[in-house]
Amino acid sequence: MFVSAVAYSQGVIGKWVTEGGDSQVEIYQNGDQLCGKIIWLKKGDGQLDVHNPDKSMQSRKLIGVNILTGLKKKGDKYEGGKIYNPKNGKTYKCSIWLDGSNLKVRGYVAMFYETQTWTKK
Repeated sequence: MFVSAVAYSQGVIGKWVTEGGDSQVEIYQNGDQLCGKIIWLKKGDGQLDVHNPDKSMQSRKLIGVNILTGLKKKGDKYEGGKIYNPKNGKTYKCSIWLDGSNLKVRGYVAMFYETQTWTKK
């Protein structure tokens, strides 16, 4: 069973193109959790985190920012994590799972959610 969990996480780990193709996120193992950081932006690497509610963070570059944090394996999904949306500066509950060769990324607010499909780089 441990081998299948490792094999599954290997499918999730890697570089993903976000829906719409505006950015790429690298998902990586961090202890018993998965995290994901921005590694490329269509508009260039000079983009700043201007919508961050923490004013001291608004001057940081978005490249390298962890937008996925705290995801832990639960069945066929990774759940219990958070996703940060730099387009509006908000953080949401998050889960991810493989759907064939694509990655489904779902952000939650209460009972409402939005799911995106990311493609492997």
